[in-house]
Amino acid sequence: MAVCCDLEADINGEETFLVNKKIICSYSGRLSKLLGKSTGANRNKVIFHDFPGGAENFELMARFCYNNGEIVVNPSNISLLYSAAEFMEMNDSVSGNCNLLEKTKKCVEEIGYWTWSDLLVALKHCQDFQQVATSSGILEKCLDSIVGRLAITSEASPCASTSSPDSSGFRLSCDTRSTESFKNSFSRANWWFEDLSVLSPDLIEMLIKSMVSRKYNHAIICRFLFYYQKSKFFTASPDEKCKVLEVVIDMLYTLDPSSVPCKSLFGILRVVLGLNISKSGRNKLESMIGSQMDQATLDTLLIPSPNGTSYLYDVNLVLRFIKAFLHGGGWRSSPTRMKKVASLMDLYIAEVAPDPLLRSSKFLALVVSLPDSARDCWDELYHAMDVYLEVHAGLSEEEKLKICCALNYKKLSSDACIHLSQNTNFPSKTAVQALVSQQLKLKNLLQGTKNTKLDTDSPRKFSETLSKAKKGEGSEQIVLHSGKLDVSADNENLRAHLQGMQWRVIELEKLCKKMQNQMAKLMKSKVSTHSTARSLPRLCS
Repeated sequence: MAVCCDLEADINGEETFLVNKKIICSYSGRLSKLLGKSTGANRNKVIFHDFPGGAENFELMARFCYNNGEIVVNPSNISLLYSAAEFMEMNDSVSGNCNLLEKTKKCVEEIGYWTWSDLLVALKHCQDFQQVATSSGILEKCLDSIVGRLAITSEASPCASTSSPDSSGFRLSCDTRSTESFKNSFSRANWWFEDLSVLSPDLIEMLIKSMVSRKYNHAIICRFLFYYQKSKFFTASPDEKCKVLEVVIDMLYTLDPSSVPCKSLFGILRVVLGLNISKSGRNKLESMIGSQMDQATLDTLLIPSPNGTSYLYDVNLVLRFIKAFLHGGGWRSSPTRMKKVASLMDLYIAEVAPDPLLRSSKFLALVVSLPDSARDCWDELYHAMDVYLEVHAGLSEEEKLKICCALNYKKLSSDACIHLSQNTNFPSKTAVQALVSQQLKLKNLLQGTKNTKLDTDSPRKFSETLSKAKKGEGSEQIVLHSGKLDVSADNENLRAHLQGMQWRVIELEKLCKKMQNQMAKLMKSKVSTHSTARSLPRLCS
């Protein structure tokens, strides 16, 4: 018997279906209310502009109605059928127990028994109809089930790959007789990477958030995100690459910083430099790198300057890294980290100093980017300044002084101070400052020597002290400069320390006299422009 097709259904402008109004209305509460008891000879027409899943899904729904409520609900169509059932109000109030909404809900409730392959299929279809799957709640349930399986298998040593799982369902572990899958723990931890790398960035974001909330291993999540980024870049367009990178960066930012390798972050940075990702994504990436500046290397910091700038390397980027490092505050609990960053910055400053196009303000910003306490010795910075001033000989005296004012003369070695006093690249005032600083340092050393409990100026007292040491008299300690010498030590060591101290005092006196002569010559040659040099005290005599 022919079926009367008296209802025309326009589905989202994609396709028009001719269906039996009585059959469809017997399962759909929405159409039943819309058409009522219309039995006119003329054909009725309905237009849907927002039917979930479009024409394909309407056809699935109609098939259910024409088959007397019988249809196979599986992972590949469950999200579509569920959303169609809700949209068309196909519940028990219309068709009793034989309703599509009940069938799909029951299938969703059994998601815990699905195989790994079923979950992947469902996820891929949710990806194609993400809005539908999200509103129906099926997407969230699939992701929760996926993460639950991963959490279990991370402790159960899963097989290295489940790209082709067997029909028995999801396998928690491999055959114990086989050792191949256990040869590499990295492979065992990453067995699921390839399966989930086909998901869209939006689904990956939802997946990672769920994994983080379930306290999944952050190091493994990190490795997956880097794997995902590389795998997606093979076929992605520039816009798709931006989307992938932004999601990867956002998710890395939620992880424990110790689980994200600094080297890998620099790898992403190199890619980001050629793309137009959001400012928020760039800031997060720079923040993550900056917080691990003590793990960076000179090669990773030598990043070419962006288009439109004249200098060789991106100095502003490195300054932002330093700002992020200091803002993080982790260096306060570990001064060693600050020392590492200072050493790295000394190398970087020395590398960029010969750039003839590097402005003095940028060079100075690099020099003062770290607190003074970060360096015990400023010799490396002095040499970098020397190179910069030699290359930029055309700088004004004021610009040179600004740079030199950042130099900590107290932390320069004697050799560096002597070199500076004779260095024509530096302004004359800095040479005087270097000499004054060095003489003050020597005065303090000599004063400290004179204040020690050991009087080295008197051979008689020196002999008496040695005699006391031999007899083991007294338990006092002799302070030598910044260290302490125990009188109870063996005689040979004591003699070596005392003789060494005498030698150092003699050498310091010689150096002091030599520097006085050098300073006197310098003042004679510059007496007309530096009248303040006349009032310098005679510190060593």
